Amino acid sequence: MQFRDLNIMPDIIKALEKERYEIPTPIQEEAIPVVLGGRDLLGCAQTGTGKTAAFAIPTLQLLSGEKALRAKKQNIKALVITPTRELALQIYESFNTYGQFTSLKTCVVFGGVSQKPQEEDLKRGVDILVATPGRLLALMDQKLISLDHLKILILDEADRMLDMGFIHDVKRIIGKTPPKKQTLFFSATMPPDIARLADTILKNPVRVEITPVSSTVDTIDQYLYYTDKSNKKNLLLHILEDKNISSVLVFMRTKHGADRLIRQLAKSNVTAQAIHGDKSQGARQRALSSFKDKTLRILLATDIAARGIDIDELTHVINFDLPDTPETYVHRIGRTGRAGLSGTAISFCDFDEKEQLKDIEKLIGKKLEEIADHPYPLKNNFPAVKNTQPRRDTAQRSKASSERTSSSPKKKYRMTADGSLKEKKSYNKFSTKRKSSR
Repeated sequence: MQFRDLNIMPDIIKALEKERYEIPTPIQEEAIPVVLGGRDLLGCAQTGTGKTAAFAIPTLQLLSGEKALRAKKQNIKALVITPTRELALQIYESFNTYGQFTSLKTCVVFGGVSQKPQEEDLKRGVDILVATPGRLLALMDQKLISLDHLKILILDEADRMLDMGFIHDVKRIIGKTPPKKQTLFFSATMPPDIARLADTILKNPVRVEITPVSSTVDTIDQYLYYTDKSNKKNLLLHILEDKNISSVLVFMRTKHGADRLIRQLAKSNVTAQAIHGDKSQGARQRALSSFKDKTLRILLATDIAARGIDIDELTHVINFDLPDTPETYVHRIGRTGRAGLSGTAISFCDFDEKEQLKDIEKLIGKKLEEIADHPYPLKNNFPAVKNTQPRRDTAQRSKASSERTSSSPKKKYRMTADGSLKEKKSYNKFSTKRKSSR
């Protein structure tokens, strides 16, 4: 099947052909006809399945038939709520790409940057708004955004919004939308809170489920390296010697760990950049843009910051630190092997991460292929312990203090003017009698 077979309008087909998109992914093939038919949709799909196009293409087509209404801020006809700034920008770019030959106007709002330019965009009129929950609510509270004329509501990465604590903000936003609207709900996983929210806001939805979270994309080769934590940096440098690795996304557990690794790599003349919550929005966007246009080979990211990364030709993902939850592993490696291309996922595992590895392999239903022939094999087969001296208990300290008090004090001596030693007399600092200084 090709996009032409999905009854997509010529202006959008023209944009797809310009981008050399011909064959829809499974979720696009199933979801686009449902959305074009006006039905609510519950999409269960992980990262890398093409779900952005699955809701962007039919939304553009449905709104293209609407009469233009751009005089005031009340013109917003479609709203996409997404958890992170990076993902919001990615979706915004997708709408602009697929809708480049339509007259529809898309705007994006998110926190962490000045609100003023976003206000100016809103004043010029918007058909489709892409937003993160916090900034959207702020603008709504300031009466700068109204959703009274909303026709299509799209919730993307609903499970991630739950993880990040946005679910109550999302409920507030939904409460300010018209009762009569089409709702598209996307989530990689379906925890109880998300399932209840979906049941509340969706009306007789069509469920589309592609690549369950417990499975991973077949085109991704998954490898495992056992190594000590202290040697992970050296192992990474060893792997990066392979020039066939043209682009690699390295996942770190913490932002501090990412910054430390950047400095360590720099000492070996290896250039890398990082994106995480402590980086400014400008720095994150510059790093991501350099990575996309291939001028930056190595990008380090924490899990939340990486949610907006959507790169079709990412060859490698490296789990420098294994994630705490096995579902996160599936999200991570889904960054490669997209659009039918092959990809490689490499995971480092030290002794303390063996339990996480066991959970990952249980979830995906198979063992990762171990690469044992490398210069930094695991040697420390025992848990990491802090090198601290244990504190003695109170009884021991009291006994030691008593022994010191009861023992004979050591005599102290001073040197006299003629060079002989003379015993010092003890001095009571509380005595009122003091010798005058010479």
